[in-house]
Amino acid sequence: MKARAYILMTLVVAVWGSTFVVIKGALSDATPVAFNLIRMTLAFVLLAVGYHRAWGSIKRSQIAAGALVGLCLAAGYQFQTIGLVRTTPSKSAFITGLVVVLVPLFSIPPALRPPGARAPRWNAFAGGAMAFAGIVLITAPPAAGASGSLASFLPDFSSINVGDVLTLGCAISFALHCIALGHTSPRISFQPLAILQVGFCALFMGLSLPLIEHPHVHVTGRLIFALIVAAALATAAAFSIQSWAQSILPTTPMALILALEPVFAWITSFVVTGERLGMVPAVGAVLILAGIAVTELIPQPHVPTAHEA
Repeated sequence: MKARAYILMTLVVAVWGSTFVVIKGALSDATPVAFNLIRMTLAFVLLAVGYHRAWGSIKRSQIAAGALVGLCLAAGYQFQTIGLVRTTPSKSAFITGLVVVLVPLFSIPPALRPPGARAPRWNAFAGGAMAFAGIVLITAPPAAGASGSLASFLPDFSSINVGDVLTLGCAISFALHCIALGHTSPRISFQPLAILQVGFCALFMGLSLPLIEHPHVHVTGRLIFALIVAAALATAAAFSIQSWAQSILPTTPMALILALEPVFAWITSFVVTGERLGMVPAVGAVLILAGIAVTELIPQPHVPTAHEA
């Protein structure tokens, strides 16, 4: 049973990693918020049908909690997809992966900690520092042609683009989503919570659509394929598999499997588009993964991950 859970979760993370490249291509056929709205609406329909027996167990008191979690989830995906238009899939994936480091850091204020959680330990701060150094190297590597000078060791902040900043907003939003889940998931079973948060996520995306962009959708095979992968596999099916796997696997191995998502994203991007990170950004990617490992290898109070949406 454990072996099957490890295999299925690795496949799920591989799907999540590949979606960065798949969605990047599909954004040539649809504007980002329009794509997100269609994706989440389809995912909501699939979850609503698949968990149809859970509708009767949804209580009025749970609706506000579902709305809060759905708002954080919507913000995360909006920042991520809009940012993906302006940055590369691998950079987007590595920056998004910071959520595993940000959750313990955001849990410092007692009011934000989930019930029963303790204050972050030293390894959370060490992991955060390593991940921050890594993100600087990925988004602002030293300027080319500066070899042998002081500039060859200093980050070139002019290379940071809007997409990188928006993706950092995505990591922050997903971290808040994790914390919100930590407060709500003990009180609401995962089927009603899945329906509520994905449903409210689609609702907030629909409300924000006219405020953010002039939507455009050009139906192509590439777009349909991306929507099927994102809605059916990366959201509805992946959520169900992860919910099952988390009841079997220990927290630390689960966290480390999830940390492989940006690695799969980079591999997919390299194979499909030929994207190369370069030596300095590659060192940054390793630092981010090392920061995640330092944060998660030493036991911490478990907080649900962003992908439990």
